[in-house]
Amino acid sequence: MDVREASARSRTGRAAARRDSRLFLFSVFAESLLTGVWVVLAALPVVTLLPAFAAGCAHLRRHLDGERSTWRDFLSGLRGAVRSGWRFSLLWWAALALLAFDLRVARSGALPGGPALIAVSVAGTLAVIVLGLRTAARWRPGLGWPAVARAAVRRGLGADLGGSLLLVGGLAVVTVAAWQLLPLVAPAVGALAACAVAVESKERAARAGGADVRRERESARRLRGCNR
Repeated sequence: MDVREASARSRTGRAAARRDSRLFLFSVFAESLLTGVWVVLAALPVVTLLPAFAAGCAHLRRHLDGERSTWRDFLSGLRGAVRSGWRFSLLWWAALALLAFDLRVARSGALPGGPALIAVSVAGTLAVIVLGLRTAARWRPGLGWPAVARAAVRRGLGADLGGSLLLVGGLAVVTVAAWQLLPLVAPAVGALAACAVAVESKERAARAGGADVRRERESARRLRGCNR
């Protein structure tokens, strides 16, 4: 009888865990959609796009960590991101405008090697967009945007190229959503912000895992020293 009761309790616990996991995933999905609306509204002045994306990513991180996060917290984060990041945002937009001009010239046929120039311009545009989004996702209050951008470039073009490619896929989803129906841009941007948070969270998890490994190795060394 005890074995049956234990088995029944185990099945009940697993079912409750699966139900809680599904509810959590649904809450994250719903929060991502809401965050997309906030980000799109905050990005209407255009130059505030990166700060708005940074505030949206910070909101989703707080939600995932179980912290309080409301639209007032989002606005507070947005103000801080705009104050510290408007110069970087202007430079980002200037780089995109220059690449768009290069692409237009390459497509006009005025220069030789048009197809190669088009490919380079498109690749450069995607790289600038993705690295800008990764910079916004990595930014924290008190950090300088140029320093965060350098870290994002090292990570995005080196150690975590796969995460950058994942964000390229997210950009493709946003583009298709805008092409099909413009209001779909808001939820698509929210999903893109969630994707950016997940990509940057991998590095934090890897650092935590590396710290655990280093602690275990240090403990092993101490034990060996004590045994001697």
